[in-house]
Amino acid sequence: MSKKDKYAPETNLAGGLGWMDESFKGVIPGIYPSTTYEREKDGSYPSGRVYTRDQNPNYDQPEQILAGLEKGADAFLFSSGMAAAVTVFQALKPGDHIVAPKVMYWALRNWLVTFGADWGLETSFVENGDLSELNNAVIPGKTKMLWMETPANPTWVVDDIKAWSEAAKKVGAVLVVDNTVATPILTRPIEHGADIVMHSATKYLNGHSDVLAGALITKEENDFWTRIKRVRNAGGAVLGPFEAWLLMRGMRTLSIRVKKASDNAMAIAKALENHENVEAVLYPGLESHPDFAVTSRQMSGGFGGMLSIRVKGGEQASMDVAARLVLFKRATSLGGVESLVEHRASIEGPDTPCPVDLLRLSVGIEDADDLIADLKEALEG
Repeated sequence: MSKKDKYAPETNLAGGLGWMDESFKGVIPGIYPSTTYEREKDGSYPSGRVYTRDQNPNYDQPEQILAGLEKGADAFLFSSGMAAAVTVFQALKPGDHIVAPKVMYWALRNWLVTFGADWGLETSFVENGDLSELNNAVIPGKTKMLWMETPANPTWVVDDIKAWSEAAKKVGAVLVVDNTVATPILTRPIEHGADIVMHSATKYLNGHSDVLAGALITKEENDFWTRIKRVRNAGGAVLGPFEAWLLMRGMRTLSIRVKKASDNAMAIAKALENHENVEAVLYPGLESHPDFAVTSRQMSGGFGGMLSIRVKGGEQASMDVAARLVLFKRATSLGGVESLVEHRASIEGPDTPCPVDLLRLSVGIEDADDLIADLKEALEG
């Protein structure tokens, strides 16, 4: 049994797998800014490192911890979540076919229909939760990847990872799951059949809205993973050592932050579910959510810190509610310790599948009663 499997995830996160600064016995490893490493006289590299682009020591600890959390064989850090996702697609070949959901991270969807198309990739978008449409979209001999995001941002539809895995296996495709929102604290996609897991580590993994980072974790080190590694090395889309160190610092409190945010989000969802000025609360932890059965199978320990509300009165009414909020800051992104609100349709533009009356809430770790009071005052204003 390896050290990463011996203890609970909370223990490995808090203790950083027991890593220390061996030079001075500091309980926290240091920052290694050197970009290059000296050869021996015989031309060898005794440290096993040549250049910092993909071999910086500050990557080792968070990558090993992420691989352990997701029950994977290996992990790579990237300069952002988009860099991680794009690297996966660039490891495909022109003419390859991808199936992805219609509701997903908007910037990545835009990349697929613009740069991805220019790259020679073909993408079919299917309705979230429609397994019949999914199975009809995969093409034997042509479909090479299924990309899914669950819960799906910002409507929080929960797709069945196992069902998507079965659809991928039928045609020999790779299943990649964006696990940014659920995090490995609540969902481990590899256990449900995923081949690769992606994170925008900017969000919950870092948790403090001060680091831009991404990560990929693989179920097994195969030829496709080797190709991803080559693309990362060639493109250089990696973190600086200080950012990697900050990411590791944030990850130490991941479990308690996610659980607190999940508790707060559930309290808010229940408090607003029957509010007279709320058309609907979109939160997968509610028993009224259409995907509650799937959610309960895939998520454990909580249902995440993200939810959306649809405000009665339409677009302007929802914008007015956002303007009256005090504790919820009007800003993009998610997963930080502070609570954020965003009117997604106005951010995504005219082609968005997002309802115009929807406000997306990233629930932080503040007092739940304060957050609920802030929302109710804004809704009743």
